Formats: sequence, C-alpha cells, structure tokens
Amino acid sequence: MKCMGNSISRRGFLHAGMVGGIGLTLADYLRLQEVQAAETGRQPNGPAKSIIYIFLQGGIAQQESWDPKPHAPEEYRGAFGSIGTALAGIRFNELMPHSAKIADKLCVCRSMSHGDADHDRSTYIMFTGYKPTPAIQHPSFGSVVAHEYGPQNQLPPYITIPNQLDDSGGPGYLSSAFNSFSLGANPSAKNFRVRDLELPGGVDQPRFARRRRLLDAVNDHFRALEESDALEAVDSFYQRAYAMISSEKAREAFDLSKEDPKLREEYGLNEAGARFLLARRLVEAGVPFVTTLYGAWDHHTEIVPGVKKLVPNFDQAFAALIRDLDQRGLLESTLVCASTEFGRTPKINTTAGRDHWGKVFSIAMAGGGIQSGIVHGASDAIAAEPAADMLSVEDWATTMYHCLGIDAHKSLMAPGGRPIEIIRGGKVRRQLLV
Repeated sequence: MKCMGNSISRRGFLHAGMVGGIGLTLADYLRLQEVQAAETGRQPNGPAKSIIYIFLQGGIAQQESWDPKPHAPEEYRGAFGSIGTALAGIRFNELMPHSAKIADKLCVCRSMSHGDADHDRSTYIMFTGYKPTPAIQHPSFGSVVAHEYGPQNQLPPYITIPNQLDDSGGPGYLSSAFNSFSLGANPSAKNFRVRDLELPGGVDQPRFARRRRLLDAVNDHFRALEESDALEAVDSFYQRAYAMISSEKAREAFDLSKEDPKLREEYGLNEAGARFLLARRLVEAGVPFVTTLYGAWDHHTEIVPGVKKLVPNFDQAFAALIRDLDQRGLLESTLVCASTEFGRTPKINTTAGRDHWGKVFSIAMAGGGIQSGIVHGASDAIAAEPAADMLSVEDWATTMYHCLGIDAHKSLMAPGGRPIEIIRGGKVRRQLLV
C-alpha cells in the first residue's frame, strides 16, 4: 500500500495513529475492516455463534442478587428476603421474580473469584481474562472474537451498547480494527439514533445515490490508470460504508421501533429493557459479540434504595431476553452472560452499604452450549469465600471461548513478534457445558 510516497504495510496501517481509541466510529471501523479481512477469514465452530455480555458496572452484591443468605444474621444477610426459583432449593433475591421463573434455563455460578477489589483492575480482569500489567494491554473478549471471526456481514463483529466502558473493552495489543463499534447513544432515548448511520443533513437518498455514482466514476478512471492496493482499499472502504448506510438489514438491526410494542413492554420501557432488546436484535442480525452495560452498582452507602432502583428493571429485562431468545430458537446459539467486576463485602458497613469484595461473587449464564438449570459452586454461609468448586476467571473465560469454537490456548501476535495466549492457564470446565 502506498501512502504519501512512503511504503506502509497493512499491519502498519492498522496501528498507525489508531491504537488505543475508546470504540470505533463507523468511518474508523469500515476503513480498517478491509485490512482486518486479510488477517482473519477463519470461521470458528462451536455451539455459540454469538455472545451477549451484560456487564453490571460497579460490582453487584452477590447477597442482593443471585446468592442470598436467608439464614445468615441480618448484618450479613441484609434487608432483603429471598424467593424460591424454578430449581428446587435454590433462592434468589426477592426483587428477582422474573429470573426466578426462568432459573431452569440458567447456569448460576456462585463461586467466581479473582481476589482483586479495585474497580479498574477488576474490570480489566473481567473483560480480558488477565490481571493487568504495565508491560502490555491485553485484548478484550469482544476484540478477540472480532479477530477470530472476522467480518460476518454488513454489521461490525463487535458492538458496544451504548459506549465502550474504557480501554478494558478494547483491542489491547491487537490493532484498532478489532475495537468495538460503539452506538454513541442510549437506545432508551426517544430520539435514539446510532451515530454515523444516518445520512447527513441536507443529503437525501437521490443525492446520496448521485454521489455514489460520481465516486464510482472517479474510481473507475483511476483504476484504469493504475492498479493500486491503496486504491482498492479506499474503494472497498467506501463500498462497505455505502453498504452499511444503505442496507435496510443493517439499519433495521438498530431500529427498536420494528419490535412489537407488547414485546418492548415485556422487556421494560426503560434503560435495561431497551439495551437488552437491542442486543437481541444485533445477534439475530449476525453480530458475534455484543457488550451492553447497565447500572451503577457501587453501593458503598444505602444499598437498599440502590438495589430497589436497579434490580427490578434488570430482572425483568434479563428474563425477557432469555425467554425471547429461547422462543426464537436463538438461545442454543447465543451465550448470554450477566457479569460484574467483583462482589460486595459480607457484612453491611456503617453507612448501610457494602464495600468492594473480590474473594467471591456471582455471575449468571445461559444458552450457547452452557448447561441449563444448574448452580455451579457455592459461597460460604456469609458469602465471604468460595466454599465449593471455586471458578477462576481464566477457567470461565476459557470455557466461554470453547463454546464459540475458539481455542483459548492459541497464541496471538503482540507487537515485537511476541506470541501471547488468548487466555493463559485456563481450562474448559466441562461441568458447565451441555
């Protein structure tokens, strides 16, 4: 590829000035996707074709969600009661009746542990499967999937709703071609529009078509004069940009107004409902990895009103997502994971909240090759430590990749020709699989 008189390799083009951004715009994504295609093109083969990664930022309390302790003293148990679920002997927080009804479709892991209690470090761990180090930035799960799957259709392979959290969700040592495409807007807003996907003001469809014909004429002229990799790359970029903007399928994937109003009500007419429903639309359209953020769960003070505000909407939307995927025949090929960076302290503190706790916490998964109707592991009587079958982040991440048909022990190439395993030291936990 020639650029301003200097020779630049495809890989160099990917890295030059692009590494480290928080999410890609449409222009970024499409400009780089062509070069990405030259480096990928593989098609992993696993039961899961897509992942919806729900991240509950701030650290949701295990005691106030998936792992209540009804028999613990009140200073450990907290103010909430618990309810029975579709699984005999298993109880969830009393504010989670919808999830309780679909517990037979879930795999709840109550023994997750990484031992860290810092937000940034723990978020990094739960997005990459590695503990942070100043020596290197590891790629997020979504970026690895984008790298391994490559372009699937007119939609990006890795999308974040609404915006990428931080560099933890980025491409790390991989090129920026594998960053997420961030929506740049909240889908629950009345005038929700995905950034860059609408025509500019004053440009209607006929004018858009005329501009495309003009560009095609210019491209044909230069192509006749010189066969150039750079010209082909630029032409391909514009073709993909036109395809995504003009494609009815691509644009409709983001359009929640296409959904039945009754279904939207089932998810909930709120932030959680809109985000989870949009995630379903995107995987249905063929996007391999969708991250959606919900809530601010860092309840150091007054955990009761905080939980009352967030848990019911999450519960309704999460259960609706699992049911909806199941009814559409998509649950077997879609792995849903409701995750967080860590748990909360066993004992209620002096400000009626719970502090950071990385020794044990809970996540919930469903579909995509994961066993349904099970609870993996257990915490002790006050949710302070794993009591049985501790699940490390490395094992969990390796198992998720296995469901996608990706070998987590495969090495990817970091700058300087340094091979690094996708996940180091993890093993597939067969008891979690169908």
